[in-house]
Amino acid sequence: MRTVTWLPAGTLVLALLVLVAITIGSTPLPLGVVLETLGAAFTAGGDDGTAHPMARIILDLRLPRALLALMVGAGLGVVGCLLQTVTRNDLADPFLFGLSSGAAAGAVLVITVTGDVWGVWTLPMAAFAGGIAASVIVLVLVASLSDQGPARLVLAGLAISFLFMAITNYLVFAGDQRAAHSVLFWTLGGLGLARWTLLPIALAGLLVVLVFAQFRHRHLDALLAGEDTAATLGVNVALLRRVTFLVCAFSTAAFVSIAGVIGFVGLMVPHLARGLVGPLHGRLTIASAMIGAGLLLVSDMAARTILMPQELPIGIVTTSIGAVFILALLRRI
Repeated sequence: MRTVTWLPAGTLVLALLVLVAITIGSTPLPLGVVLETLGAAFTAGGDDGTAHPMARIILDLRLPRALLALMVGAGLGVVGCLLQTVTRNDLADPFLFGLSSGAAAGAVLVITVTGDVWGVWTLPMAAFAGGIAASVIVLVLVASLSDQGPARLVLAGLAISFLFMAITNYLVFAGDQRAAHSVLFWTLGGLGLARWTLLPIALAGLLVVLVFAQFRHRHLDALLAGEDTAATLGVNVALLRRVTFLVCAFSTAAFVSIAGVIGFVGLMVPHLARGLVGPLHGRLTIASAMIGAGLLLVSDMAARTILMPQELPIGIVTTSIGAVFILALLRRI
């Protein structure tokens, strides 16, 4: 499909999904009120958009949440795309390499043991540190082996993932039992922490992985033909794999530090994007970002409405969709 066709259409769909996401919630809002408030807030020379009684719900709660869903979904889609390419594994995603479990362990440590010693930033900082620590351990482990191919990277990632999952489970049982509900919600993901002050963290994660993917898209395309072919074309395969993993680790840690562990988005989205635009990364990463953003927006709307007024962890929704997707993928294979 030509870029001139799907890119504007995808942008329009995402804009409509954002508007729908703002209207949906325990207090349904008319679309007209949403448009009026957003217009007043973002039009030059207008007021701050607070004239309507519902303006604070729109501007301080639901709009940041919708934007966070866009950024995290888009970022996880691109991360999954890059990991699947450099490992030549169609099932690769942040879960597979311990990135998500490391970040979750850092967050659970704060919830059950230390508490908010640095205020509102404590939880994001601890989750980010956990994700980076997991990625560094994986890279050090792989570097110590003679074979640094993708198979060893996957095995090392799995080992570290299980290790941090064990640490998380230990902290849950050994820490403050009254925090069990918070731990459960965090390990299954959610967008309840969405605030304007935290959005730059997610934006940084998205920009880093997206800019890297676009800057290195030709090298990533060369990997599709095999490592030997890529090497003959001047690509340092080992270096590209390590740098890609570090970029993905940074971005994943940023996303998990705000939204918790959201599974299967990074696994599903690249497959959907390849079916739409093909395997070349110049268009594939953009398509993955847009599909991931749309998928997480829809999943968040479902999580907020299935048991309304109670909110489901978004990971339950994405995991359910992922299970159906994997079964469909197996039938196609």
